[in-house]
This record gives sequence, C-alpha cells and structure tokens, in this order.
Amino acid sequence: MGHVKEPKDIDFVVDPTPLSDKDKKKISEIIAYYKATGRKKTFRKSVKHQTRRRIAA
Repeated sequence: MGHVKEPKDIDFVVDPTPLSDKDKKKISEIIAYYKATGRKKTFRKSVKHQTRRRIAA
C-alpha cells in the first residue's frame, strides 16, 4: 500500500461509516460462508431504479 501525500491546505479525514443491523448481519453471513467453504459468495446486482427509454415522436 502506498503513501498518499496531502495537498497543501487540505486535510484528508477518514471516518468509519456506520452500518445498519441488516448490513452487519449480511457481512457476518459472507464471512461465515467464506470460512466454511473457502469460496467467495456471489451476488446478483439489484436494480433499484429502472430507466425508461424515451421514444422520440
């Protein structure tokens, strides 16, 4: 891992992102699966918003 130099007059601050209980449970399941099988768990990407095509008239 390399060293990142901060530009002058700019401070980089890295704070942990708070996780919901649902996220914590999902991460625990993934880790348990990996430890049991030695393989990464695969997921389908969920589509939250479907885009509609605009038809030019």
